[in-house]
Amino acid sequence: MANHNGLITDVDLRSHENNLAHHTREIDRERLIVRRGQPFSISLQCYVSLPPKHQLELILHLGSKDEVVIKLQKGRGAGDNWWFNQQRAQDDILLTLHSPADAIIGQYHLVVLMMSPDGHILEKTDKLSFHLLFNPWCKDDVVYLPDESLLQEYVMNEDGIIFMGTWDNINSIPWNYGQFEDYVMDMCFEVLDKSKDALKNSEVDIKQRNDPVYVARMVTAMVNSNGDKGVLTGRWDESYTDGVAPYRWTGSVPILQQWSNSGARAVKYGQCWVFAAVACTVLRSLGIPTRLITNFSSAHDVDGNLSIDFLLNERLESFDGRNKRDSSWNFHCWVESWMRREDLPKGNDGWQVLDPTPQELSDGEFCCGPCPVTAIKEGNLGVKYDAPFVFAEVNADIIYWIVQADGQRQKIRVDQASVGRNISTKSVYGDYRDDVTQQYKYSEGSNRERDVYKKAGRRVTNEITEPGQLKLSIKPSRPVLGTDFDVIVEVKNEGAREAHAQLAMVVMAATYSSLNRGECKRQTISVTVPAHKAHKEVLRLHYDDYVGCVREHHLIRVKALLEAPGENEPIMAMANIPMSMPELLVQVPGKAVVWNQATAFISFTNPLPVPLKSGVFTVEGAGLLSATEISVKGDINPGQKVSVKLLFSPVRTGVRKLLVDFDSDRLKDVKGVATVVVYKRHIRSLN
Repeated sequence: MANHNGLITDVDLRSHENNLAHHTREIDRERLIVRRGQPFSISLQCYVSLPPKHQLELILHLGSKDEVVIKLQKGRGAGDNWWFNQQRAQDDILLTLHSPADAIIGQYHLVVLMMSPDGHILEKTDKLSFHLLFNPWCKDDVVYLPDESLLQEYVMNEDGIIFMGTWDNINSIPWNYGQFEDYVMDMCFEVLDKSKDALKNSEVDIKQRNDPVYVARMVTAMVNSNGDKGVLTGRWDESYTDGVAPYRWTGSVPILQQWSNSGARAVKYGQCWVFAAVACTVLRSLGIPTRLITNFSSAHDVDGNLSIDFLLNERLESFDGRNKRDSSWNFHCWVESWMRREDLPKGNDGWQVLDPTPQELSDGEFCCGPCPVTAIKEGNLGVKYDAPFVFAEVNADIIYWIVQADGQRQKIRVDQASVGRNISTKSVYGDYRDDVTQQYKYSEGSNRERDVYKKAGRRVTNEITEPGQLKLSIKPSRPVLGTDFDVIVEVKNEGAREAHAQLAMVVMAATYSSLNRGECKRQTISVTVPAHKAHKEVLRLHYDDYVGCVREHHLIRVKALLEAPGENEPIMAMANIPMSMPELLVQVPGKAVVWNQATAFISFTNPLPVPLKSGVFTVEGAGLLSATEISVKGDINPGQKVSVKLLFSPVRTGVRKLLVDFDSDRLKDVKGVATVVVYKRHIRSLN
């Protein structure tokens, strides 16, 4: 018979103490959030001492329909099971719960039962809710990472740096991962709950959420919206009027909020760095150490032959890009997550590539990975998941073909060294770039690198060499957007005879994904180069030449083709010229104190020779303020400086980043950042 007097008068989940011990206090200080494989304690306050021979039983429920029910053992038992022990202190009972290191992650509901000596339920508490996450601090968890400095960066850091540009002109933007912002963790679990596997069979899905391989794979599929209720829709054709342009995002939190608040309708729009950044937020929030990677000169091998074939016509124009074809991106972003791969042979633990950008199907889903980085370096392409595709991204050869009017193809260039350069991630020690190329591949051109390439099934192609007498190159340039600049093409004659040749030069706009976006200028001339001399041809580009074709990534691509009588093959050179962006100045003077008002001053000067219309600043920062837009009134004339003031009240202490983005009709993706140290509020004692 139930005891209606209520022996248990109160339950304290001890959230403050538990969350601090479990490295989750940044997520929430009121709700209980713990990590698997690490004990936590709750206390029961009783009206009187527990009667003799009465027992407590603890039952866990997991899933919206209680798909999983777990009865905790009292005292440590055999096997990796949940168990608890109890201590009495007067009328209080301290319960310490122990979860196995491979427990299912998710939201649990705990019920405490007071049992009579003959096994009847005398009293039953209401369901007590808590969340369980992966635990990279626990040696027995497969996501264990034994370096505290790495844990602070790859789990706890909410501020990131994403590297972009080209391999020889790397720039970066700040990013707010915001994994500890209000209710972001809940939205990350919602991502799992909206997956096709969860909607198809929630019980089977939930029981697999103890495996970080399964969870990570689900996250990469759900960050993009191809074929499911995923978070982001990708677009690369610059038509963003029905959504937000990818370059305008400065953090993951507004994206996840919009997706969740809309009932899991995909947010428009993302590109590779946005997909990767959102995946990084979700995986760090769930407790899997994760970092964002940028691969410069990244290959997309559609047909799986480990080479990228570019077909050009005689005007150096690419064939119709609407057809599915190989491509090489100036940069491509993915994430790496740290885990022990118990589903693979030894040697495949550690960093795993996960790519949420929808490119190719993997077991019927638009996802990629997890794939061991070590397997890529050694050419072990039989390893799960998607090793051949990732291997090609960092190792494929690039072959250029001229398709002549009669349809015949002429191979004009084989490049074995361009793909997979300066593979980068943010340093653990600050906002610097760490080069991790050597983790993916042996030195370019080395015997070991070529041996791995052959092991992976791709023949080394050395049959094409550039003609010996003439050399063609394009000198690098670093123009500032809005200025006139020169492109210098050099023809060098290393032979003993004077050379006559036809030189064609084409300047076009391009995207980071190597799509051509319109021709800016074309010039074809005859050149004569004396023996052992060089001829430099200067192509002047005025602002009016490129303003109509340069797109969101402010990238100019120059192609040059040299044809000379007596030479076996035409000679081709190509260079990407990223245009430098103007500076956006962000300042937060004075001392910032939590919950006290602070002031940010933001200024920007128009560098273009034309007015800017519809200017807008977007400001956000983890622990500082949610995404806020500030519109600029009127036009911003050439050379005009515009300044805005923003008042905000920090909500969390520590070193924070205030991120600012500026966009207008003619100038977009101008970024700025300020570091803000937020101090605790000190309350003066009353005399």
